[in-house]
Amino acid sequence: MNDLMNGPDWNPNSPKIRPPPLTCDTHAHLYGPFSRFPINPDNGDGPETSYEQYKRMLDVLCIERSILVQARDYGSIDPVTVDAIERSDGTIRGIAAMPRDELEKNLEFLISKNFCGIRLSSFSPGAIRLDELERVAPLMKELGWTTLIHLTNIEEILELAPRVRNLSNKILFDHLGRVGGADPINSPSFQTLLALLRETDHCWAKICSWYRLSVLGPPYEDMSPFVQRLIYTRPDRLVWGTNWPHPNSMVAIPNDGTLLDQFMTWAHDEKTQQQILVDNPAHLFGFE
Repeated sequence: MNDLMNGPDWNPNSPKIRPPPLTCDTHAHLYGPFSRFPINPDNGDGPETSYEQYKRMLDVLCIERSILVQARDYGSIDPVTVDAIERSDGTIRGIAAMPRDELEKNLEFLISKNFCGIRLSSFSPGAIRLDELERVAPLMKELGWTTLIHLTNIEEILELAPRVRNLSNKILFDHLGRVGGADPINSPSFQTLLALLRETDHCWAKICSWYRLSVLGPPYEDMSPFVQRLIYTRPDRLVWGTNWPHPNSMVAIPNDGTLLDQFMTWAHDEKTQQQILVDNPAHLFGFE
């Protein structure tokens, strides 16, 4: 367990249960090294990391594919994500963060660099807000890209759900939709997330960052009912992510191997593990 607010445990444990071949980490960020990719302090200050450090974590956890979500700290085009994609031999793809007008200006470049979606957020300062959702939807559907939705709290989904139901492009709710350990399992907001997964084919959810959403802390048993309910409801519409290097965390950061072990326990059989870790992200993000 690492007590730093920013930064992972640099010595990940090998997983007790090896994930299936072509497992995909669908949520990570890269910052730095700052000597090559300096951060504008007005945009934030992520933990200094490198492609090599991230790749080492993936290798230890037996993860062969990943999705890098553009760090807001780098503005429009994230050079760190582009560099990692170029070095990955097709195993890393990227999620951009920009409004539709800017997206159209950079579209040819982003396609050439294996980007496969954009992120909208009500949470991060300076992020592209949810009022862009309908504006980007036609282009996202045309490209086959995914729209990540990063909420501040799960209650926002109550107002957002009718808008999402009117769309047909792929929508992925980040970080378990931001349901927290203090939320009732039968709360209208969590039930709305379940309904979107159950009643549509274009809505997805990401099992990620439960250590930050927990009230009880490790081993995060208050988050287990939410994850298990999601898996029971729609395993074919779920993906998993590390949230490496765990930026801006207000809680102690657990070991990434430990987090993977917990997920493998929740997704208790090989069929479900294969579906969430391999098949779903391959479909959602366009891997071969």
